[in-house]
Amino acid sequence: MQVNGYPIEPGANLEGADLDGANLRGANLRGANLEGADLDGANLRGADLFEANLEGANLVRANLIEANLGGANLVRANLRGANLEWANLTEANLTEAHLTEAHLCRTRLSWANLTGANLTLSSFNHLSLGRVNLSKANLTETSFIRVRFHEADLSEANLSETNFIRVHFHETNLTGARDCELTETIWPDGFDPVAAGVIFED
Repeated sequence: MQVNGYPIEPGANLEGADLDGANLRGANLRGANLEGADLDGANLRGADLFEANLEGANLVRANLIEANLGGANLVRANLRGANLEWANLTEANLTEAHLTEAHLCRTRLSWANLTGANLTLSSFNHLSLGRVNLSKANLTETSFIRVRFHEADLSEANLSETNFIRVHFHETNLTGARDCELTETIWPDGFDPVAAGVIFED
């Protein structure tokens, strides 16, 4: 299978490929090299990208519903406005990735690394964040609805105006997480952010 003259197959070398708006629904790209590739608006619904290299890739507004991104390298990838509903991101590396306005509903994120990621205005719905690393992440105006944090790391994260609705924290590290006293972060009923280590800044 070829798209825009590029081979779409497991292990393919697609570094820097121009796949803007491409229809890659259900494509098998396991272990493929897509570093710096342009996948703006691409349809990757149900695609298999297990352990693929997507470092620095452009995935703005990409359709990644039900995609398999387990163990994928998404360091500094741009996923602004991407739809990641039901996607598998188990053990994926999203360090410093851009996920502004991304949609994550029932997404599998156990053991994912989101250190320093920008998640401003993104939404997390009906999922479990087991052992997820969100340290130093920007969670400004991010919504967490019916989410369970289990042994997650939110240390030094920016929690300005973050919404936690029907959220459960279990052995979660919030040490040094920052929240401005003038913002409107909504914490779960009965949860004491100060006792958990959250720092309120003037």
